[in-house]
Amino acid sequence: MFRPNHSFFPRSLKSLFSLKKLLVAIMLLCSIKGQSQHTLNLPAYTRGHIHFGFIIGINWADFVVDPAPNMSSVSGDSLKYIRSTPQIGFDLGIVTELKLSQYLKLRFVPSLGFSDRQIDYYFIGKRDTFTATKDVQSVFLNFPLDIKLISKRLNNFEAYVIAGMKYSTDLASQNNVNQNLAGVRATVRLKRTDWSYEAGGGIEFYLPFFKFGLELKISQGLRNLIIPDSSIYTKSVNSLTSKIYLLSFTFEG
Repeated sequence: MFRPNHSFFPRSLKSLFSLKKLLVAIMLLCSIKGQSQHTLNLPAYTRGHIHFGFIIGINWADFVVDPAPNMSSVSGDSLKYIRSTPQIGFDLGIVTELKLSQYLKLRFVPSLGFSDRQIDYYFIGKRDTFTATKDVQSVFLNFPLDIKLISKRLNNFEAYVIAGMKYSTDLASQNNVNQNLAGVRATVRLKRTDWSYEAGGGIEFYLPFFKFGLELKISQGLRNLIIPDSSIYTKSVNSLTSKIYLLSFTFEG
């Protein structure tokens, strides 16, 4: 009945993996250039205790869908499976980093994220097969707090791993929409707030006037976001959690 979400994952994020290959190539080239460069940029940067900057990011927003055990009875056996399709959005944020030790930092990046997600419901009727698509548009206020473990600086280059928690509130949430009035235009209503754990890694380059970074991070939501109601699009889903991939570019002074 239900095709697991992971079976769709490689096809839907094919462009992401292509971008990751390009990113790896850029990292290697920049690393070689940074190691061969004898001029040490921003030599006093690592002695500072607090730094600020901004972030520009590209996000791939997705759902992890767990269908209801009685999905067939809910839809009269016409709904065969549900699939989430990731979409591309973007993030803008402000970076604040506090130095805890030589190789450990506390990072706070409040950001505004614009994300689109899509849920496809596949039905088999008496005469044909059709798909009902529900778009979920979100405008997130994100408040992530992460621990950042960095490597020893090598000339103008360093690498790091990062992990932490994130609180998000969706400014575009339709949690108060009356589904009884929506009819065929019924939406998939989500709760406004969510908690996520996140992890990732990146590289940073010390340039003459600022530090530039590339980071890839994944956030996995902890809360079931679905709001129960009488709509078939909601009753057929047991739980819906958020999963977001974020490729970001940071500029710190």
